Amino acid sequence: MSPISRLLNPRSVAVIGASADSRKTAGRPVAYLRKHGFTGHIYPVNPRVDNIDGLPCYPDIASLPSVPDVGIVLLGAERAHLAVRELAQLGTAAAIVLASGYTEVGAEGARRQAELIEAAGSMRILGPNTIGLVNLTDNIVLSASGALEMDHFPAGSIGVVSQSGGILGALLSRAASRGIGLSKLISTSNEVDLDLADFIDYLTGDEATKVIALYVESVRNPEKFRAAALKAARAGKPVVAFKIGRSEAGAKAAVSHTGALAGADRMYDALFKQVGVIRAQTFSDLLDIPAALATNRVLRGNRVAILTSTGGAGTLVSDSLGVSGFETPAPDADTAAQLRALQTGDHAALDRNPIDVTLAGLQPDLLRGAIRTLLASPSYDALAIIVGSSGLAMPELMAGAIQDCLPESDKPVIAFVSPHAPNVGALLTQRGVPAFAIPEACSVALSGMLQHAQWREPTHSAPAAPIDVADLPAGSLDESQAKQLFARFGVPCAQETVVTTPTDAEQAARAFNSRVALKILSSEITHKSDVGGVAVNLTAEQIGDRLKAMKDEVQSKTGIEPQRFLVQEMVAGGTELILGTHRDPLGTAILLGMGGVTAELFKDTTMRLLPSSNEGLSREDALDMVRELKTWPLLDGFRGRPKADLDALANAIVAFSQMAAQLGDRLIEAEINPLFVLPAAQGVRAADGIAVLA
Repeated sequence: MSPISRLLNPRSVAVIGASADSRKTAGRPVAYLRKHGFTGHIYPVNPRVDNIDGLPCYPDIASLPSVPDVGIVLLGAERAHLAVRELAQLGTAAAIVLASGYTEVGAEGARRQAELIEAAGSMRILGPNTIGLVNLTDNIVLSASGALEMDHFPAGSIGVVSQSGGILGALLSRAASRGIGLSKLISTSNEVDLDLADFIDYLTGDEATKVIALYVESVRNPEKFRAAALKAARAGKPVVAFKIGRSEAGAKAAVSHTGALAGADRMYDALFKQVGVIRAQTFSDLLDIPAALATNRVLRGNRVAILTSTGGAGTLVSDSLGVSGFETPAPDADTAAQLRALQTGDHAALDRNPIDVTLAGLQPDLLRGAIRTLLASPSYDALAIIVGSSGLAMPELMAGAIQDCLPESDKPVIAFVSPHAPNVGALLTQRGVPAFAIPEACSVALSGMLQHAQWREPTHSAPAAPIDVADLPAGSLDESQAKQLFARFGVPCAQETVVTTPTDAEQAARAFNSRVALKILSSEITHKSDVGGVAVNLTAEQIGDRLKAMKDEVQSKTGIEPQRFLVQEMVAGGTELILGTHRDPLGTAILLGMGGVTAELFKDTTMRLLPSSNEGLSREDALDMVRELKTWPLLDGFRGRPKADLDALANAIVAFSQMAAQLGDRLIEAEINPLFVLPAAQGVRAADGIAVLA
């Protein structure tokens, strides 16, 4: 049995620093172990007490009658490491350290945490600063959470891993009140050793757990997290994460638009999406989505039937579904005919959706017939049942009627309880029909199910042949150097000539034999258009005078007199995109979005993290990114526009990502803005670029 298995399923538990007063935090672990039915051995350790709750109390760890599987350490941060060292020397599998006062309090706390790590040796540690764990599957509570004062918690199939101890208790109590069964709850907190990924990995192999819910403050080991989440996804176990800190700023001193657009929270979005983690947008979603996924039902499309006996509530759910991208089509002719056969009279509205059936007297046979008909209908992928006030009279009858129909289909069936009736919602949930108290939760739950069903593991490109960039300087490259870098990796760039004088500029413009663009060439000024450093559509006759005026304008605005300029071909007839790369502790991301000077204004972007194996993105990933943009129709022939050269665009994205992968830490940031995407078969052109090399 692995140390983590012994931690979650111990046969014996030592409680170091246990108190005889169960009202105190140090008195709770022993009290809760007894209260919730732990059948193994409990060894309280306290030199000042002879017994606790009828159990013999030991004066020290050395006096224990046998080696415990787990030690719960209730000592303060100044002494916890001493107990940890003794437990490790005995051969204890794992210690749970509740004390705070470690890295969360600064340098002195970091010293204590290092001391704790050294003391543990090969023994595993949960915490410190943790509230512990609860194994509801096996009635094992190794926690001091006050939520365990409750007498009963429904065991179920949702595992919870939280980086906050208080949130563990909040989820435990909220789930119990809603009839949502949990399997294991673990508070990882400071994660000096065991972290989110360790428990995702463990719960993936846990037969009692079907869904994993995460409360995330920070992913401290992105590669380990990625591997564990992918393992869960491949095993068909959904992972749902609520990540706090969405308002934190991204890169603060980025020289590119990409740095502003790819903030830390966007990086988490990209990571979660690629490894199949469903992101909960609100705290309540962290229970709503897993409750639906735990039914193991499969949502194959976005068409939902709404069965109701109250029109207003049905409209609420219908509106919410519509906003979330679901369809609520009217029944097809055969389905409508079958529904009409169930109920006579003119009180039912059976040819539209919501399907409003008058459940006079709450007729269970009518309800069963309608549910079976809608689940069998080829017009629908899921069924939402509205429980109105009439359902309050005999909730068992309604719940039973719905439950009877579930074995006949694997389509999702959810319920919206319109009146405030938590007991009815809990009853339905316990019967296998996740019930929600607000209409928006129905949409959230179904969206999570659809995201899980549609996830596909990303493919990767083959590693590119190494490209020599040793001749390029460190620091911020000027535009010409940046585009030379991009071109080496296969990104097509606009034709251009570097000039220093008005005469040179005129000669260059005549060589292009067309109108041209003129830009300052500077590694110090990256946003050239902001300071008058860009002029477009110039003729050879105009360019000399424009260069002189540009030099004066830029100097007046920046204090820098530009000495070098670019004369560049005018690229016309294309769509402007932005293609950039951004690095942060989660990894390296490729960003694609609407380009030009409005990139940060419209923020129409999508992102992908590079694979951990230092490979670039695949063509499939590149094309998926393009189709995710709100402005995708502009590339796909919107209102008569010529279709864009998607093959060339995909090639450019892949090449750019391979550059980022190969250069690794040396590439601090890079961006092409704009990247002109020309009509089909005409290619793409990088018209401007930024790169910063370490």
